[in-house]
Amino acid sequence: MRSASSSSGFTLIEVVVSLAVLSLVMVAVVAGMRTLGNTQVALERVTGRVDEVRTVSSFLRDLMESAVIGSDTGGLSLGGASSETTFFNLDDGALEWKTHLLFGESYGGSYVVRVGREGDELMLRWLPPDRVEENPDKWKDAPSRPLVDNLEEFAVALRPDYREDWTDKWPDSSIAPALVMVRLKADGRYWPDLVMQVQR
Repeated sequence: MRSASSSSGFTLIEVVVSLAVLSLVMVAVVAGMRTLGNTQVALERVTGRVDEVRTVSSFLRDLMESAVIGSDTGGLSLGGASSETTFFNLDDGALEWKTHLLFGESYGGSYVVRVGREGDELMLRWLPPDRVEENPDKWKDAPSRPLVDNLEEFAVALRPDYREDWTDKWPDSSIAPALVMVRLKADGRYWPDLVMQVQR
C-alpha cells in the first residue's frame, strides 16, 4: 500500500520501455512508407518505359505499313509526274523508305523518312521525295524528331521474303522487303524485337 506522501506517475523504467516501443513502431511505419514510395517510383518508371515502347512501336509500324509500294521498279521518283515507286535503303545502319506521312498541320503526303541512331538518340528525319538525291548531306538539315533517348544499340534487318533469312544488306532500293526487324537497347534494357510487315 502506498503512503499518502508518495507521488503518482510513471517510473523511469516504464518511460524508457514506452519510448522503446514507440520508437520501434515509428521505425516500422517509416520503413513501410519508404517501401511504398520506392514501389511507386519503380512502377512509374516501368509504366513510362512500357508506354514509350508501345508508342514508338506503333508509330514505326504505321509508317512501315504506309510504305509506298509502286509497280514501277525504276527507283525513287524525284519530283516528276511519274507514278510513285518503292524506295527502301539501308545506309550506315539507318533505314530509309518512302511512306505516306501525316502528323501535325504542316506535314502530310509522301515523304522519304530515315530512322537511325544519332548520338544517343533514335532519330526520325523526313524529306519530300523531290529533295532526296545522291547527296551525302541530304539528311543534315532535314526536319527531325527524337523517338528514343539514351539509345545504346540500334540494328535493322530486312527479310526479302517470308521464307528467306534476315539480312543487314539491301542492294536494290526499288524493291520492298517483306519484313523489317528493328532491335533497340535503351536505358540498359533491350526492347522486344519490333518486326514490321511491309504491305506489298
